[in-house]
Amino acid sequence: MLNDLIRKNPGLLREWLFDIPSQQVFNEKALEIFHFQYEANPVYHSFAELLGKDPGRVRSVQEIPFLPADFFKTRTVLSGGGPAACIFTSSTTTGTVPARHHVPDPEIYHTSLQRCFRLFYGDPRGYCILALLPSYLEREGSSLVHMAERLIRLSGHPDSGFYLQNTDDLDRKLREMQESDTRVLLLGVTFALLDFARQYRTPLTGAVVMETGGMKGRRQEMVREEVHHLLCHDFGIGQVHSEYGMTELLSQAYSSGKGIFRTPPWMKVLIRDMNDPLSLVQGGDTGGINVIDLANVYSCSFIATQDLGRYREDGFEVLGRFDHSDVRGCSLMAV
Repeated sequence: MLNDLIRKNPGLLREWLFDIPSQQVFNEKALEIFHFQYEANPVYHSFAELLGKDPGRVRSVQEIPFLPADFFKTRTVLSGGGPAACIFTSSTTTGTVPARHHVPDPEIYHTSLQRCFRLFYGDPRGYCILALLPSYLEREGSSLVHMAERLIRLSGHPDSGFYLQNTDDLDRKLREMQESDTRVLLLGVTFALLDFARQYRTPLTGAVVMETGGMKGRRQEMVREEVHHLLCHDFGIGQVHSEYGMTELLSQAYSSGKGIFRTPPWMKVLIRDMNDPLSLVQGGDTGGINVIDLANVYSCSFIATQDLGRYREDGFEVLGRFDHSDVRGCSLMAV
């Protein structure tokens, strides 16, 4: 079925990817995508072969091999779909190589983004969305900027928009929104939110403040609890929301507080053993975060990230990154 949808009907493919009524259906579709990508993706095929993974013997999601995210830095990870309509690139520090995610069908990304946002936050039209994303706006290919731009467009609010260095304007706009009881979503990279909160101490009672991670060398790395404590204090709010996403994925997870992330039905997080990357851990043990993202049908849906995390009863928690990995712009705070 999947091969027919990919060849003949991209519209129905999008519906198929995001129609996940149960865990069983998710598992079935994940296995079908694994078999497709094993045959259609030369990079993933070679990786799975080196691990001795025979598709005929992979019968559960837990047995699927996860491609290290670093492959997106050195290889073109594509599973059919024709040439890329756009390429998302990660931010870099001096001497590092950016990840490049080739995206043949951006509408899959848009569908994932819109459905996930509505699932956790409702209709974007109910918000004035203000994005504080310095350094990301100054380069091309940022999936975070693409995400914010899409949400701003969907919100339709005349005051929704991006802010770079014009923080005085942002402060004034936020205070106006507070006075008019407009529902506000302030989306920002962590270092910029911390700097803005400290300088202006704008009261944001009732607003959703969402950090996307990232210090980019502007500040000393801080634990998430400390970051959220400072933002809550300076903005006068009870919780800080978070977004978990990366260049190599086309879906996001969201936290409405306390750093506990939840995924949409087409995305699942598994925790791998820190000493045996081919094994998964159970319970609340800390390990590497593996992500299944069905929206990645045209690249690789099974990604081994360099993030550390653990299961929580109602989601998962991100604890930092492996010490030997690059510190990327979208990485989250280390413990």
